[in-house]
Amino acid sequence: MNKTLIRKTFHDGDGILRMVPNFIPVKFGISGHRLKIHPNDYYKFGTDAGTIMERWLCAVNGTRSKNSKSPNQGCSYFITEDGQKILFKDAINELKDELIGSELQRKYGTFPVFSKFFDYENPLYFHFHPETKYAKDVGCEAKPECYYFPPQLNPTSGKRASTYFGFNPSVTREDIKYVIENFNNFDTKVTKYSRAYDLEVGTGWYIPAGVLHAPGSLLTYEPQWGTDLNCVLENVVCGETFSKKYLTDIVPEDCDDEVEYVLNAIDWEKNYDEGFKEKYFRPPVELPKIQEGLTEKWICYGNDYMNAKEVTLQPKTKVILNDEAAYGAVLVQGFGTFGSFNAEAVNMMRVGDQTNDEYFVSKDKAKKGVLIVNNSNVEPMVILQHFGPDNTFYVE
Repeated sequence: MNKTLIRKTFHDGDGILRMVPNFIPVKFGISGHRLKIHPNDYYKFGTDAGTIMERWLCAVNGTRSKNSKSPNQGCSYFITEDGQKILFKDAINELKDELIGSELQRKYGTFPVFSKFFDYENPLYFHFHPETKYAKDVGCEAKPECYYFPPQLNPTSGKRASTYFGFNPSVTREDIKYVIENFNNFDTKVTKYSRAYDLEVGTGWYIPAGVLHAPGSLLTYEPQWGTDLNCVLENVVCGETFSKKYLTDIVPEDCDDEVEYVLNAIDWEKNYDEGFKEKYFRPPVELPKIQEGLTEKWICYGNDYMNAKEVTLQPKTKVILNDEAAYGAVLVQGFGTFGSFNAEAVNMMRVGDQTNDEYFVSKDKAKKGVLIVNNSNVEPMVILQHFGPDNTFYVE
């Protein structure tokens, strides 16, 4: 770790780091081809690694599934002025509260959340992320997460733009036990025990740990806790089969009863919630206007873990964007400047090339304010920001 170079880059960027695009290959599913990468690059990491389906933003943690050819898979890097790439977590380890603020440094010693774009043509499997009391048994934490469906990245809706959440009220523990016991035997059609909600571009959801969900096929911006652990209850999705390892990944090796362990890890109360949409659906909430040409909307909110905003600058607008905490930022529309950096949303990128669309802003810089300029005469400039638990927002 080059401490001197980290500090120089941080100083030269006035508290802002320019991030390197961080793509993740996946061995299942079909790509939705909405990540704005070159059509020839979806297998850039080799066909044995899978198809690029996700882009992780300002991520400290790596993927749970390891790749011997890319041991830091999932971990974000930032770029120095001379083009060197340094792990984001090394910057946090060196700069500590100078970068992420004293509260996050004291409680977590890291930036505990990240965001991603996930881009699947087909819906994902019906699964949940266990609460920490179970996740810790395999060295992980709970993973609550938020969804937002940005219009700029959803020109097509995929095969099923609806998501299954939770269980129908009549579903019993025995029903789900039967599904688990027969995971390897036949298509259990587990989503018949759930309810689907149509997804709306420009809106989102909050999903607590322990809640079953089968995400629909819109490209999704997903702020989430910094861990990577799933328990999959659906064994056949759009004709594609999944092995039992997807079901038992949360189960510790010394467990005597896998079925009961998985059943106990489900948050039954939240999954039965008949007011699920009223409680967890997240329409955008616009903040009061304080600068001409600037619109800020909370798009992920109402939880103690992570939140996100959508920031829009009208054409030929210059603003100072002030926030209370460090954050990751990604441009999804327009071009101009972000702090001292040229900034532009991606139209088409090659995997491995640098872009000007992703940044991390330190807490002090966020509070002092980032000068943002939209240089377009006609097009808005749109930025998505994700925050950790030190900048929560609830609707009163």
